[in-house]
Amino acid sequence: MSIYTSYTDQELIFLLKERDELAFTEIYRRHWHMLYLHAWKILNDQDEAKDLVQDFFFAFWEKSGSLDVKVNLKGYLYRGITNRVLNAVRKQKTNNDFIDLIAAVMQESDNTTVETIDEHQLMALIDAELAQLSPKSRQIFEMSRKDFLSNKEIAERLDMTEEAVKKQVQRAVKILKLKLGHYTGLSVLILFHWK
Repeated sequence: MSIYTSYTDQELIFLLKERDELAFTEIYRRHWHMLYLHAWKILNDQDEAKDLVQDFFFAFWEKSGSLDVKVNLKGYLYRGITNRVLNAVRKQKTNNDFIDLIAAVMQESDNTTVETIDEHQLMALIDAELAQLSPKSRQIFEMSRKDFLSNKEIAERLDMTEEAVKKQVQRAVKILKLKLGHYTGLSVLILFHWK
């Protein structure tokens, strides 16, 4: 058994930044299946899903020396493969089909896998609305949305119940939906999906 199997994801990221091939192999071993299943579920094509995941890991290795993973590795990888899958589908589908697909992806994703699409203007509006929330609500929402922490992890860090965290996130989402609901950007659609 390799010693790498005992390393945490954060330790593996550190080693990966040093271009450690065994660290990359362990990350691949741990996460390939999850990413493949996610891609296959959306694409409904095993071969295309495999190809996309392989391409994603190739690119991941290529930029490993300059990785800037500030959130959990699973969330980072999941977000990356979701981007690739959605980009592949976007090339094949009409606009309405693509929006339907986004909605389907959001329904099956969980809190650690929420995807953002970079739309600077829209994100600035979201940030402005977040600033209007109470400090506690904003902190919980940002821990959930930006740090990809689960409700359980947030509850532990803030010494709250998991249910209280869930309610705070839901309330923040409801407020933001009311204030930003007229924007149709994909960032807003994806931002507001919470389990």
